[in-house]
Amino acid sequence: MLWIPFFYLFRRSIAAESGAGGVWALILGSITAIFQFLLGNFVQAGGFGLSRWMSGFVDIVALPVLIPFVIYIVCIAFRFFSGNFDFANFALLWMIPSAALHAISWSSQRSPILLLLVPLLWTALAVGIPLFINLIIQYFRWFVVILCALCILALPLLAVSAYWAFFSQQLLRGFLFFALTMIPMIISMIYDFVRAK
Repeated sequence: MLWIPFFYLFRRSIAAESGAGGVWALILGSITAIFQFLLGNFVQAGGFGLSRWMSGFVDIVALPVLIPFVIYIVCIAFRFFSGNFDFANFALLWMIPSAALHAISWSSQRSPILLLLVPLLWTALAVGIPLFINLIIQYFRWFVVILCALCILALPLLAVSAYWAFFSQQLLRGFLFFALTMIPMIISMIYDFVRAK
């Protein structure tokens, strides 16, 4: 529950900028988290197959982080926000209410996959995807757009596959997918730190 807000504060201290729409991120994130908490899971997972992977994508790992990116891009397109663009901080702020509610609902299961792995995967997506978005914005060339778009598509798939592999007790695949998912976040943090200096 505390990882997401602590990481947000840590990243903000490094990046030295908060971006636009922070209050709206908390408000809309709270509304989304409450609806998800009340409605429950959209995909019923059974066993270790495709349904478990789809449940991880829709209900647990990927979609909760992808929604704020879509909302933020729409708000920028229609100029609802003014100021610096920071997709990562917006997504992290959005995820704080969701992390709190999930911590309450998952605490009874006492699963390290849900309580430890999933918040790390959320962070990796929230900080990793904006790296490629910013590359597209800064270096708008056809090959950069194609390469970054493929990376944006691949990153959530890798994160969900890491969750699925650990849940299925395929530890070697799990660590491989997890490491690949974390690489863009690490690069982004190093870039923010160097730029702040």
